[in-house]
Amino acid sequence: MFAVIKTGGKQYRVAANDLLKIEKLEAAVGDMVEIGHVLAHGEGENVTFGAPFVDGAVVTAEVVEQGKNRTVIAFKKRRRQNSRRKIGHRQLLTTVRISEILLGGAKPTKTAAVKAPKKVKAEAATEVQAEAAPKKEPKAKAAETKAAETAAAPLFKAPKGEPDDLTVIKGIGPVAAKDLNEQGIITFAQLAKLTDKDVAKIDEHMPFSADQIKDWREQAKELAAK
Repeated sequence: MFAVIKTGGKQYRVAANDLLKIEKLEAAVGDMVEIGHVLAHGEGENVTFGAPFVDGAVVTAEVVEQGKNRTVIAFKKRRRQNSRRKIGHRQLLTTVRISEILLGGAKPTKTAAVKAPKKVKAEAATEVQAEAAPKKEPKAKAAETKAAETAAAPLFKAPKGEPDDLTVIKGIGPVAAKDLNEQGIITFAQLAKLTDKDVAKIDEHMPFSADQIKDWREQAKELAAK
């Protein structure tokens, strides 16, 4: 049996066990997700179409990977106006494996795999671990706290003073400006002084390509010099 689903503004023809790359879903690797926008389903020549979606039809899938698509470059040039603009975009993607095509409000039979804790076979080993656990617990908690603080910390340290309006730079909208501000980039001078290493860091942790950031850096140099 196959189904035609709609997600991320696109339509896909899928069947059980198909691997599919779609626009990013907010889910962790190993989670099961449900796609309720089923446009059609069938087997062979027997196809049922929805209006626009089929009532009670759901496609379940397991998240296999979270990643990014290749960089797409958009270049625009105005003749005789000394105007050039180069912007890159990397779409966030989620790779899923189609699990089941459910009809008539049927419930999924597959759920996310839960990792069971390791069992200690020997009683002596259990006693040793019980004695050792209280000693290691503070260090483990400290490591987890430090990791959480590191993950929540911004990529850069924001300077003191009034922030600049980053939306003046072509290619930076209100959403992108907010994301940059949250990561500590608030002035033209900061953008202008970004090193290639800084650009790579932003490319890794934020939904902006290296080409985008380098283009913003060149524009920021001109604005910072004013």
